[in-house]
Amino acid sequence: MSYVTDYPAAAPEIAAAHFLQRLNLETDCDDVHSAMKEEDVDFVLLHVVGSPEAFARRHIPGALHLRHRDISAERMAEWPADTLFVVYCAGPHCNGADRAALKLARLGRPVKIMIGGITGWADEGFSFN
Repeated sequence: MSYVTDYPAAAPEIAAAHFLQRLNLETDCDDVHSAMKEEDVDFVLLHVVGSPEAFARRHIPGALHLRHRDISAERMAEWPADTLFVVYCAGPHCNGADRAALKLARLGRPVKIMIGGITGWADEGFSFN
């Protein structure tokens, strides 16, 4: 027996529910990159960490800069209540996207995290502004 099989695989219905939940909460760099090429982007991409200067030096094309600490009901009122926000931060070593997603969810806003963040975007070979 290997470490892989030390614990049996979940029943298919449990696995399906688990992976559906993950897809409801996350998206990846490739999906965001593809969607940003569309004429009618159906989400707002938020870069949620760093200074305005750092954002100006390097960010994902089409992203807006709104630090997680600056997310508030008043600030989010700029967008319709059903707007989907996709948040990202520096990468797997950063929890800024999690902090932003939590704040947005607590404000009743639809939100997904772009897994990988800037690190994942760069690893995919996608360009930055």
